[in-house]
Amino acid sequence: MSVPPAPESASPVLRMEAVRKSFGASPVLRDVDLEVAPHTVTALIGASGSGKSTLLRCANLLEEIDDGAIWLEGEEITDPRADADAVRRRIGVVFQAYNLFPHLTVLQNITLAPRRVHGLTRPRAEAEARELLERLGLGAKADEYPDRLSGGQQQRAAIVRALAVRPRLLLLDEVTAALDPELVGEVLGLVREVKEDGMTMVIATHEMAFAREVADQVCFLDAGVVLERGTPEEVFGAPRQERTQRFLRRIVEAGRL
Repeated sequence: MSVPPAPESASPVLRMEAVRKSFGASPVLRDVDLEVAPHTVTALIGASGSGKSTLLRCANLLEEIDDGAIWLEGEEITDPRADADAVRRRIGVVFQAYNLFPHLTVLQNITLAPRRVHGLTRPRAEAEARELLERLGLGAKADEYPDRLSGGQQQRAAIVRALAVRPRLLLLDEVTAALDPELVGEVLGLVREVKEDGMTMVIATHEMAFAREVADQVCFLDAGVVLERGTPEEVFGAPRQERTQRFLRRIVEAGRL
């Protein structure tokens, strides 16, 4: 999984320009601009309903944008002529729900897409999956069924499944939201390891301390607008916008930062 460093001049892996999205009469994303450099982590923070999940779904073409444009590695993927299935093969996504197939073992869940979508042979797909599971602390669970795993183990398996197709971009949508507090740490630990391997990630999260630790760029969303962006030190340490300050003050008062 190790990824070589990109040259400083490398273009963004993901770029959004003036992206708008509404559901009915309700605007959810309003003129969103975003750039994600290779081998970096962008954390999306903000209150529930601020547009974080919709932004990720638009990036993976699970939602059709109303206006604007999105590029993946320099290719405009919102062009009507773009092959959405081919785009999604280059993007890994992990949601709050684990979405593991209950009738398949962990190994079978992980090798399904590499075999069916990417054309790997079963022996190669299984060998690569077992190596990935071993490296990321789930080697002993390869032949277990999902209902035999803890919630944290299931979510880690879902992340490994997303990594097994060697994506160019990994999107994580509140991957700890459905977990008991004692299980959150093991999932966040895996995300740290994935970052160390050089994976480009966009993470929507309510885990502020984690975002401050792991992100290269933090974007604060409010009512569908990227109201503030910068390094963790800038956004968490010296937020410029009054709305960001109020949000973070509540987070601190709740003991979450």
